[in-house]
Amino acid sequence: MTTTEGAVILGCAGTALLPEEAAFFRAADPWGFILFARNVETPAQLRRLTGDLRASVGRNAPVFTDQEGGRVQRLRAPRWREWTPPLDFVTAAGDRAERALWLRYRLIAHELRGVGIDGNCSPCLDVARAETHPFLRNRCLAEDPATVARLGRAVAEGHLQGGVLPVVKHMPGHGRGVSDSHQDLPSTDADLATLIATDFAPFAALADLPLAMTGHVVFRALDDLPATQSAATLAHIRQAMGFDGLLMTDDLSMQALSGTLAERAARSVAAGCDMALYCKAEMPDAEAVVAAVGRMTPAAQARADRALAARRAPEPVDIAALEAELRGLGRGDVHGG
Repeated sequence: MTTTEGAVILGCAGTALLPEEAAFFRAADPWGFILFARNVETPAQLRRLTGDLRASVGRNAPVFTDQEGGRVQRLRAPRWREWTPPLDFVTAAGDRAERALWLRYRLIAHELRGVGIDGNCSPCLDVARAETHPFLRNRCLAEDPATVARLGRAVAEGHLQGGVLPVVKHMPGHGRGVSDSHQDLPSTDADLATLIATDFAPFAALADLPLAMTGHVVFRALDDLPATQSAATLAHIRQAMGFDGLLMTDDLSMQALSGTLAERAARSVAAGCDMALYCKAEMPDAEAVVAAVGRMTPAAQARADRALAARRAPEPVDIAALEAELRGLGRGDVHGG
């Protein structure tokens, strides 16, 4: 019988892996890891940490972070480049946005790979609206679904050509959320035809990409449960939208979800998510999540394997030339590196 890996992505507490964390990861065998600002100090320290995380499970496990730019950027100046929020960047770039975004995320991928990070939870394919909650709005790429899809493709290609796996989010769309899912559960009463034509459209257009993250949003046209825990919504993602990549939850510790962390994790995997994402590093809760989800199903493991197969060595580029080109496009926020 083929052994599968743990159906979970986990974080660690600080800038160095603790012995008790390494022992826990060795036993739990999470598929991957995720890093936050609490884990980031210097490039040399990050390289040690990512190496130690992989050593704890004895394989080249993916290591993710959130390096969108703007407010959601875990690696920051002065040791890494500082970036404006995506929507502000796109607005300033105008008709040069597609190339500018490719350049931006190719540079971000270069920095991430340099410290052992090979997955980035980006791009946000959520369609921005006037009422989109401020926690999300300027993290979006545009207000038009076709534009979001086109620009999202450029972001994804910049990552992939730089050897970093992109994770599209928040599937099947978070733009109608008027509350912050870190604190409350957003919902929308939009009818299914409207959702398919707008919010869902960019995700369907990029359904060939290897990884995606769910949104903690209720789409009442499909179910009364948040997408992360809704079998009906996840079936729509798989069947109608055609996404057959690895589907991970958004962070289970966000308060949009109810119940204990173990209950949240179990419900999400039972509904059809391949992978539970637990971003905090509180050991008792991490142990509960691991126990609740167990190992990946064979189908989930196959999707995970396909996702890792998309991870490739960076294509050779002249980084200084890319920076110069981006400055020539009028983008002045390539600094701090």
